[in-house]
Amino acid sequence: MQLDVPKSLALAQVKADRIANLAETHIAPLTRFVELVRQETGLVKEIPFFDPLDGGVSAKIFFLLEAPGPKAVASGFISRNNPDETAKNFFILNQLANLPRKKTVSWNLVPWYIGTGKKIRSANQSDIESGLKYLARLLQLFPHLVTMVLVGRKAERAEPFLRKNFSYLRLVYMLHPSPLVINTNPRNREQILATLKSIAKEL
Repeated sequence: MQLDVPKSLALAQVKADRIANLAETHIAPLTRFVELVRQETGLVKEIPFFDPLDGGVSAKIFFLLEAPGPKAVASGFISRNNPDETAKNFFILNQLANLPRKKTVSWNLVPWYIGTGKKIRSANQSDIESGLKYLARLLQLFPHLVTMVLVGRKAERAEPFLRKNFSYLRLVYMLHPSPLVINTNPRNREQILATLKSIAKEL
């Protein structure tokens, strides 16, 4: 059941079907990457998979966020279908921007959950340095990648590394689509939408 609507990963059958698709050609290399990181770090549930509904290794646009939230850990996926308001906002804004999902992929600067289960903390320098080592290996898997979207202030800390090692990528800065950001100022939502629309025009 490939139900591609906001919060659909709250449904057990949707989650089961997404898991069943982890070996599809476009996503299999990324699934293997996650399994490798899990093996190397000893972290399993803390590191969610890439979403098979995204573009996988065929993606041209890479959305880089800070770290997985508790809903991503619960579903097992970094996904705009996760049952939280940030994912819902991201889903709707991408849809309004007419940015094809299959052209995109989403991941985190720190690929593992850094919360306590009750509260997530901000990524520190050690987290970021560890995450960048994996990001360097990960980006080798995307032969068609053109644009890296740094989502939120923490993700922007990857900028020097990306400019030095992946200078062919166009870097775009985007506000985080969390309720805190969007509800603080209605213009923030319009700014995110404008950013997504500009990315879509470049495809």
